[in-house]
Amino acid sequence: MQAIELLLKDETATIQLGEDLVLALKPGDCLALSGDLGAGKSTLARAFLRAMADDETLEVPSPTFTLVQSYDLRIPVSHFDLYRLADVSELDELGLDEALSDGICLVEWPENALSALPKTRLTATFSHLDDGRRVTISGDPMALSRVMRSLAIRSFLDDRGYGNARRRHLSGDASARAYERILIEGQPVRLLMDSARHKPGPILQDGKYYQQLAHLAENVVPFVAIARDIRNKGFCAPNVYEADLDAGILLIENLGSEGILDADGQPVAERYLESVRMLAHLHAQPVTRDIPLSETITHHIPDFDRTAMKIETSLLIDWYLPWKRGEKASDAERDTYFLVWDSLIDLLGASEKKLLLRDFHSPNIIWRDKRSGFDRVGIIDFQDAMIGPTAYDVASITQDARVTIEPDLCGEMLSLYCSQRHALGDFDEVTFRRDWHLMSAQRNCKLAGIWVRLMRRDGKPFYMKHMPRTFSYLQVALEHEALAPLREWCIKAGIL
Repeated sequence: MQAIELLLKDETATIQLGEDLVLALKPGDCLALSGDLGAGKSTLARAFLRAMADDETLEVPSPTFTLVQSYDLRIPVSHFDLYRLADVSELDELGLDEALSDGICLVEWPENALSALPKTRLTATFSHLDDGRRVTISGDPMALSRVMRSLAIRSFLDDRGYGNARRRHLSGDASARAYERILIEGQPVRLLMDSARHKPGPILQDGKYYQQLAHLAENVVPFVAIARDIRNKGFCAPNVYEADLDAGILLIENLGSEGILDADGQPVAERYLESVRMLAHLHAQPVTRDIPLSETITHHIPDFDRTAMKIETSLLIDWYLPWKRGEKASDAERDTYFLVWDSLIDLLGASEKKLLLRDFHSPNIIWRDKRSGFDRVGIIDFQDAMIGPTAYDVASITQDARVTIEPDLCGEMLSLYCSQRHALGDFDEVTFRRDWHLMSAQRNCKLAGIWVRLMRRDGKPFYMKHMPRTFSYLQVALEHEALAPLREWCIKAGIL
């Protein structure tokens, strides 16, 4: 990958570059800052540290005499100044390798210890240019691609009149998406969604990869379309202010930061119940299959079909079972497992099917206490929405994957949903309650596999803390007589 050439007209531009680099670098990255005295190295390092700390007043003393200054921030950062380094071996004493193990290193005067710096480092070379500076960023291709992505986001903001916006990290999730807070003087905080197009995975079935089989969004078009549909139906989803659909960059409304859990991370019953009430009214709305965004772009909402349901349940047998038992499932076990699911999916043939948000649970619900009606329930993270059994979303919130829902609250939510649906029109409660068990089983089989996959493939072991809850929910799902074949299979396979 070629080096990046930038012209920084003044100190403000240098500070902005430091802020942009914060959104690009990650633990293990080493950024070498090379150039003459007064070329801007320290200005960039100071801006980087203040943006990482989200503190414009953070004291950033020069490490010229101490050689290293460490900061315990969202990502730990160690700021090295090697101008006075007597010998390369001193870097071992300064703890460069240790600092890189879980943090980022900024290194001024790297020329004094090039042989000891990581070969995968990035180098920003500064030189004077009239009243400004020229910066050339080169080095590790993977890190360089992240820098280019961050600079593309800056260009997106510049092109739309937000050139002076400050960018701050908000969050990432289990997917490849990331979010930023966009701070514009005199305006409400907005959010930026960074969601580059999915890269195809290995072909699994019928010439398709997992995202295609499971109908996962591969770009931001579904998010923009579903947000519009939800808002048009009178419910609360973020307004999309600016969009680059090809690049996967959106500037969207900030619905707030308060969720439906209390300060101790426990469910607030009132908020869960109101979320379920909103869901009942959303499910009573007619389905919009095709949502036009322009003359040339229309999003067609896919069905939660047999293929999607089975590819998700395959995560249990492909990821969880080998981890649990230490050996893969036999061919006979696989065949029986999927025959069971085929028979269960057959039961859904005549079930009610409406807009299925897919992950309607605590991480994706914003509580807006000062609003009224259903505007209090902000819905986010719905780009993977499909048309499918209404029981799925109800199972998602009544058995929240991230927090334990006690049986009494679960029962109260189910009763409220059913009473609301009866009041809004014809509603087959017996079939719905059976489908709730079925969709709960489908979802929790998927989640059990996802937690292991996140640990083993993606290096995110902290999701495994949800596994006991997932299996307690699965056991409840399997109590329905229609799920007896799946319960028997799980017992025989040693899963329960």
